Amino acid sequence: MKNIIAPSLLSCDFANLQSEIEMLNNSQADWLHLDIMDGVFVPNITFGMPIMHFIKKHAKKTLDVHLMIVQPERYITEFKKAGADILTVHYEASTHLHRTIQEIKTVGMKAGVSLNPHTPISVLEEVITDLDLVLIMSVNPGFGGQSFIKNTYKKVEQLKKLLIKSGSNALIEVDGGVSNQNIKALANAGVDAFVAGSYIFNSDSPSQTISNLKQLLD
Repeated sequence: MKNIIAPSLLSCDFANLQSEIEMLNNSQADWLHLDIMDGVFVPNITFGMPIMHFIKKHAKKTLDVHLMIVQPERYITEFKKAGADILTVHYEASTHLHRTIQEIKTVGMKAGVSLNPHTPISVLEEVITDLDLVLIMSVNPGFGGQSFIKNTYKKVEQLKKLLIKSGSNALIEVDGGVSNQNIKALANAGVDAFVAGSYIFNSDSPSQTISNLKQLLD
């Protein structure tokens, strides 16, 4: 599956969370992207299991859960119970990465690994064939609305080469600063899934903005 649009709920109106989810259900969005932050791995705190359970109750699309937390292996089963379909952990936060990936898959979720902007693609060589998704951070994790880091194109191209060399079927996802200005170039570099938060939710019509992004990928 390619050309996946995954709006990040981090940027939605939490006072009207149910209506925001219903809007996304009726839009051309493919996944709902959930950023879970603990205030330790990143300098921000978002939401946890109770909010996830609420989101799952109303969402009709794949829940793409991105853990920006220390020791993510402690909560794998809990995130499965809360409704995660894809669970992505950070390379930088996972001491025993291979074991964590295997545990995610064992409980029935797809497994992803995310890399911070400073982390090279080469660190994934030993686990790439075990992954369903690689999430490249195109901003420094922790806050929405940051500017896109242009070195991301190079990293995507490097990752694509690694996937081809290893025979891995993992999807490439990019998170941070995605907009109509760069989505086509990212797709051309090899990106399959695009996380967009403030660009979508700060627009006059988030549903139309999602549709516009889709059209750019056709």
